[in-house]
Amino acid sequence: MNMETTTLAPQDFDGEAIVVGIWSDGALPPSTAAIDEASGGMISRLIELQEISTSRWDLTPLLAPVGVQAPLVLVVGLGSPEDPPAGLAKRAAGAAAKHLASKARKSVGFYLDLEPVAEAVAGALIGCVGQDLFRHEPKLIPFESISWHGADEAAIQEGKALGESINLARRLVNLPAGDIYPESFADECVRLGNEYGFQVEVWDETRLAEEKCGAHLAVGQGSSRPPRTVIMRHLKGDAGAAPLGLVGKGVTFDSGGLSLKPSESMLDMKCDMSGAAAVVGAMTAISRMDLPVNVIGLVGLAENMVSGDSYKLGDVLTARNGKTIEVHNTDAEGRLVLADTLDVAVGCGVDRIVDLATLTGACMIALGQGVAGLMSNDTAFCDEVQQAADRVGEPSWPLPMFAEYEEHIKSQVADIKNVGDGRWGGAITAAKLLEEFVAGTPWVHIDIAGPSFLAKPKPWIDAGGSGCFVQTLVELVRPR
Repeated sequence: MNMETTTLAPQDFDGEAIVVGIWSDGALPPSTAAIDEASGGMISRLIELQEISTSRWDLTPLLAPVGVQAPLVLVVGLGSPEDPPAGLAKRAAGAAAKHLASKARKSVGFYLDLEPVAEAVAGALIGCVGQDLFRHEPKLIPFESISWHGADEAAIQEGKALGESINLARRLVNLPAGDIYPESFADECVRLGNEYGFQVEVWDETRLAEEKCGAHLAVGQGSSRPPRTVIMRHLKGDAGAAPLGLVGKGVTFDSGGLSLKPSESMLDMKCDMSGAAAVVGAMTAISRMDLPVNVIGLVGLAENMVSGDSYKLGDVLTARNGKTIEVHNTDAEGRLVLADTLDVAVGCGVDRIVDLATLTGACMIALGQGVAGLMSNDTAFCDEVQQAADRVGEPSWPLPMFAEYEEHIKSQVADIKNVGDGRWGGAITAAKLLEEFVAGTPWVHIDIAGPSFLAKPKPWIDAGGSGCFVQTLVELVRPR
């Protein structure tokens, strides 16, 4: 999609549609006021008649307004200006783009008068791309060109990098498991590294065995598609400064293994690699923005399948750090993949770690489908991650990591077991297992089971993979 700046007044833009915003207090932003004046007060009159909604994300199309070159003006409700939410620009632009992308359009002009412009650019890119990757007649059709008013080239390029990286994560999640499996996912990482300039190292099953990644290998041993670990490096910060580690769970399909899921629970399990997709999206955005930071992204990739080779309940696995894990449920597999991947991150010399995973349904029960759970061994670092998420409008909430929860994962046979005692506190006991593999490194675990995959579309984004927390990770590492 072509992106460009424009200095044309909104009434003079001659594309197929323009987008303007409106606040609930009746004050018109400059571009909206210009359209109102050019059209002889049409917008003001429609507001008085309550024919235009100012409620947030509500859309009002105005067809062929007099005095305006574009045949369609789309008015986006912005709500109250007194307390605008984080992510307003991204979501307002996304809602408009999603509406307009319902048919093919060559040129759209955005005159939203919202900051930051880069987030609005990202939102527009997200809004006009859907999950319908294999439909002959897609429901959403990206525009050929978008013109941005009040934007400089740097903001457009930053927004484009962010929006396309979030869409990359969404595409990885939306692709079926027959297309995205450990080897093909690793190949995509290599391709992206070559295109955008970050280093990529791939460990195949032979290297994983040499590295004694027994937990990771066990999860993947029931599949005909062997597991992989991918290590991505963006080292543009101070020479010798320890990098931040980003770790993602990449179970490209989760049948539950011998603890088999029912069909209705298995249908969307192509999304069980959303944590890995977020890490790849973030590494791509960080490299495209050429941020002066040192970051290492790691993804542990496996398919959890059923065969005569599947790992079994009662098996005792030896992880890379030497700890033994008794298997009580083969559907608690993501934490086993992450156990070894976190240890690899520690071995890479990172000074802090953030991991992301669609880890537990228990987190969704605790916080709902729209909020990610944060669990950590370092309160200050957890606060830093939550503040980054808050700034970009990605909801998250910390859960307690009391020492008492460690008792729930103790095994009578091995050092630990891979599930807690019963259903209680399942998100926390899973995080407690992960904590066993970070060697005391400051670490935050983000359980994205809820927001990673949308069962229904939102006004600003289609259903399916959401690309959640790509922007949070970029915001976290961005120099301030």
